[in-house]
Parts: sequence; structure tokens; C-alpha cells
Amino acid sequence: MDFTPTEEQEAARQLAAEVFGDLATPERLAAAGRDSDPELWKALCAAGLVGAVEEVGLLGLVLLLEEQGRTTAQVPFAASCVYGVLALAAHGSAEQRDRLLPGLRDGSVVVTGALFDGQVTEEGGRLSGVVPWVPWLRDATHVLVAAGAGLWLVRAADAAQEAVELTAPWAAGRLTLEGIPGERVGGAGAYEDVLATARTAFAGVQAGVCAGSLARAVAYTNEREQFGKPLAAKQGVQLKAADAYMDTEAIRVTAYEAAWRRDSGLPYGTHALTAAWWASEAGKRVVHAGQHLHGGMGADVEHPVHRHFLWGRQLDAYLGCGSEVLEELGESIVEESS
Repeated sequence: MDFTPTEEQEAARQLAAEVFGDLATPERLAAAGRDSDPELWKALCAAGLVGAVEEVGLLGLVLLLEEQGRTTAQVPFAASCVYGVLALAAHGSAEQRDRLLPGLRDGSVVVTGALFDGQVTEEGGRLSGVVPWVPWLRDATHVLVAAGAGLWLVRAADAAQEAVELTAPWAAGRLTLEGIPGERVGGAGAYEDVLATARTAFAGVQAGVCAGSLARAVAYTNEREQFGKPLAAKQGVQLKAADAYMDTEAIRVTAYEAAWRRDSGLPYGTHALTAAWWASEAGKRVVHAGQHLHGGMGADVEHPVHRHFLWGRQLDAYLGCGSEVLEELGESIVEESS
């Protein structure tokens, strides 16, 4: 295994860090409220970062999503790249790719996914059911829906939507389908592949969220003094920060491994579940530690570190919560070994 980024992946990561760092500032995030930032989305697409995902693969996307998570940037970048660009590039027909990929690259088409927690059925190419919450639904032009073991693409405008406020500001909505026409995406195995891709990618987001939370905590404890010494000089603070660092690295390396295996054409389903478990369990610990290390400031809902806390908890819920993911991972290992 070699997780060293290629020149293209590293160039894309540096560009993403620059765009997110310049535009996803605490001031702009506060001004966006619970909505996405359309100007940031335009900047990302204009910089070619959405289109670059086709070239840099899932490992490259994980690197880019770390930068989104590091700044908690409110754009549908993760969703549209996973459920749109990578899903269609891998499983879409030639006609679907020709029709939708150009719009995905320039941002005029935004795809999100309804693969979790839904009760959707399909009959004759028409979908019915309800998905309680879909991230970035309010930004989406299309939704990739799981019905049974298949994937179907529906136009968001054809479905009933109701705004839903989540723990994190993900512009989410409740999706209701009543005999909505859908187009099939991929065949056997497409659902499992996209699900594993999503788990890996959002684990990458969590790695960035945790890294950003820890960076803020380190800066704060080095600046804040108690009895004439910085808080960072205290052993208890150092140990908590060290634990958070090791948890963050565990999330990162398991996400890298799952992504590398997918890009290399190797089985990666259990590796994606492993990354999701670390992102869920360790992610919670890190964002809680980030708030704790800020002392009283950590309780301020307007402090930037609070955003990392909200994102960390939301990603925990989105990935399935640690115990659920661990149960599925155990069942997968047993199935593979039998």
C-alpha cells in the first residue's frame, strides 16, 4: 500500500485548501446560517475541483474532503462528488455520463444521495416512499435513491420536499416520492459500491473535521494562560490532545486504505466499514475533546470550534453510529470467511 498522493492529487488538495481557506471563513459561515454558500460552490466548480475527482479517484477525493471538513464548508461538495461524479463515472450508462457529467463539473447539476434510512420501493421504474432526511437536498437537482438493491436517479423537482434542520447545517430535507419516475443507474453491485464509496468519502470529511477541531484546540491552549503558563503546558491537556491526534490519524489512515483499494480495483467493502466505524466512534471523541480543551469557550455556540462539534456528531449519525457499523462489519467478515 502506498498512500503517497500523486502530483495531480497533491495539486488538487493544495488548491482545495486554498479555496476553502479563503472562502469558508468563520464570518462567511456565520452569514450563511443553515444554508449552503453559493459563491463558494461556484468557486469550487470554477477551479475545476469537482471535475478533477474523475481523475484523482476516491483517494484524491478523500484528500479534498479533508479540506472541506477542516473548514466545515457549507457546500454540497462531498454529496455531489460521491453520488454524482463517482457514481455515474463508475456505473452510469454512456448516455447518462454524456448528459449529466458536464453539468456536475460546472456545478449546474448537483446530486445528493438517499441511501440511508429510507423506505423506498420501485415498480415499473417508478419510486414511492419516504426518506426522513437527505443531506443537501435543498441544493440538489437530482437524488440518487436506493430502492431494494438497486440505484435510481430522480429529479429533485419531481419529488415532494420539506426542509429539515439537522445537527449540522447541511441544507437537508425530507424526501417524499409518490410514483416518481426514475432512471436506473448501474446493475448488480452498484448499490454496494456507491455505499462503500460514500462511507469512505464521509470518513474523509470526518478526518478533516477532527483535524480542524484539534488545530483550534492546540492554538487555544497555547495562547490561553493559567497561573502564568499556557494551558498546553499541563500534562492533562497534552494527554487529551495526544489521544485526539491518534484518533484523528486512525480515521485518516483507514479512509485512505479503503479509498486506495477502490482505486486499485481491490475489494474494499469491509475496509469502508472500518473507516466508517473509526469516523463514528473516534470522531465523537475528538470533537468532544476539542470543546473540552476550550474550557468555557467551548460552550459558546458562536465559537468556530462548536461547528466542528456539530459536524462531528452529524457525521456520526450519517455513517450509522459506531455500534450499528460494527455489527454490519462483523457480519460482513463472517460472510466473507464462510
